[in-house]
Amino acid sequence: MSAASPRPVVIIGAGPVGVTAALLLARYGVRSLLLERHRDVYPLPRAVVVDDEVRRILQSVGVHEEFAALARPAPGLRLLDARRRVIAEFPRSLDGHHGFPQTSMFDQPELERLLREALARRPECELWGGVEVVSVTQGGDASPTVAGPVRVTFRREGSDEEEHLWADAVLGCDGAGSLTRDAIGAVWEDLHFEESWRVIDARTSLPVRTWEGAEQICCPTRPATFMRVGEDRYRWEFRLAEDASLDGPEALEQVRELVAPWVDLPSAARGGGDFEVIRQARYTFRARLADRWHRGRVFLLGDAAHLTPPFIGQGLCAGLRDAHNLTWKLARVLRHGADDRLLDTYQRERKPHARRVIRLAVAVGWAMTGGQDRGAAIRRAVVGAACRIPGVTAAVSRDLSPALTANPLVRRRPRLSGRSLAGTFCPQPWVRYGGTRERLDDILGHSFALLTGVPPTAHMTGVAAALGASVIHVDDLDDDGTLAAWLARGRADAALLRPDRVVMDTVPTGTGDFTDATAWAPLLHTARRPAEAPPAP
Repeated sequence: MSAASPRPVVIIGAGPVGVTAALLLARYGVRSLLLERHRDVYPLPRAVVVDDEVRRILQSVGVHEEFAALARPAPGLRLLDARRRVIAEFPRSLDGHHGFPQTSMFDQPELERLLREALARRPECELWGGVEVVSVTQGGDASPTVAGPVRVTFRREGSDEEEHLWADAVLGCDGAGSLTRDAIGAVWEDLHFEESWRVIDARTSLPVRTWEGAEQICCPTRPATFMRVGEDRYRWEFRLAEDASLDGPEALEQVRELVAPWVDLPSAARGGGDFEVIRQARYTFRARLADRWHRGRVFLLGDAAHLTPPFIGQGLCAGLRDAHNLTWKLARVLRHGADDRLLDTYQRERKPHARRVIRLAVAVGWAMTGGQDRGAAIRRAVVGAACRIPGVTAAVSRDLSPALTANPLVRRRPRLSGRSLAGTFCPQPWVRYGGTRERLDDILGHSFALLTGVPPTAHMTGVAAALGASVIHVDDLDDDGTLAAWLARGRADAALLRPDRVVMDTVPTGTGDFTDATAWAPLLHTARRPAEAPPAP
């Protein structure tokens, strides 16, 4: 569709994934309308962990400085046995690949308020609260690549009257019970993990015996998770029996017994002391993946597309990755007339990635509980032994977010030696450029970028011009050598970065040419030889 199209992108659900998607689209001048059942941010804690990749996404929507003021970096994850002895430790750097701490603790309502404030500053974005979506329909049901407009039917709070609007695309950020998932005929694939846990969020000024990172208690009878979230905020998660209750007059005494390994609470008879339970709720942790992530111009993001146990803190991270991956592609189609087949790469890239992250979370869950059969102790012992192998814990810590699988937008060179950069993220060091010290992404902007360690050839500059990409020599960035070393490890003279900062293609050392521009150029409407193509509008 052209830029003049009056239809917005409709986003169903104004949680952190939906609002982030709207802010990302706004960077490209794409209008969005968010439809949300609730009037305000849900006030109680939910997600409490993000990684450095997600911090980089928050940078891209302009809230990273405010988020840094409320987030608390954490040093990693420990697996402990039932007596709280360390089985394995997975350290997390305070200066990760993306230029931020690899693990940050936070309070979700505070993040959502930051995002809502940013949304209110963008004229491209509009939020309607108190709206319930009833149905989503599009033409050509038999074709998963239909590009026609989408009809959204909704009701306003307090009204039985159904209203309709048309959208250029619909993003279903409407959670595990997604209406959008049903609308595109998607069903869950069960990845075989389902357990009932009780989550307790509390505030206390009492002394708490804690490591500053997250603790996972590996115990078949009472596995648990504990983490310090803020200055005086803590979270506990326990797998309890189905009939266990933390309600009623004995609730405080039951909580006191559960948290005793970490904090000494006075008995209920003495008033409970300075310990406020902010929220306690029962959750069923599941591992599921939607079999289909889009149909035509209707897409699933976040919990509508995948559910993961929380043991490695990747639930919200996965949803924000969905938004980052999809929005630049959708903007390329809507604003620049790119081929709709570009949108098919969303599922091709994100679904395998989500599957690997979910399986890692399930593996940590099994390490914690080991199941409840006769092989539980053996499985925990195997995990403990594996974690003592040199390099295993470092590899797990480093690779929570694996490289994207090969597809037309990720060109790999399996026959060449050296680490392939394609499908991985470009690092983000601090750089000095034009007399100012900034993070790399703030220099690169929002579009494609070509980072080169050699004088660019005519072909390289032609590709950059066709994509509207900036061309920057790494020697001009004064970045302490990070980027030059990164190119050298990948045996590349240059790397072509997508708007989400994933490496799309490289120029192998000494070749002067990209590996396979003919694969991705047609999707981006550079069907002619890129060196001869005119600049993108």
